[in-house]
Amino acid sequence: MGLDKDKKQEIIQEYKRHGEDTGSPEVQIAILTKRITELTDHLKINKHDESSRRGLLKLVGRRRRLLAYLRRKDYQSYLALTEKLNIRKK
Repeated sequence: MGLDKDKKQEIIQEYKRHGEDTGSPEVQIAILTKRITELTDHLKINKHDESSRRGLLKLVGRRRRLLAYLRRKDYQSYLALTEKLNIRKK
């Protein structure tokens, strides 16, 4: 169900901090957001797929923790990323 290699590379190119960056919080949050969007669309069609629903909740929790980390460490980057990805802030 995950992302194919080309989509993942596009996301990494768009959100990376420097040349070889693949693991910064911004990149991880962007990849998780794409996966969450795809899983949400899948669950709209397949309403009884409980294992995918549990996976979705785990992804949302991981993204929430990464967003909290980014908010503590670099608030301006947090604001820019949430604006760009249309993520609601608390």
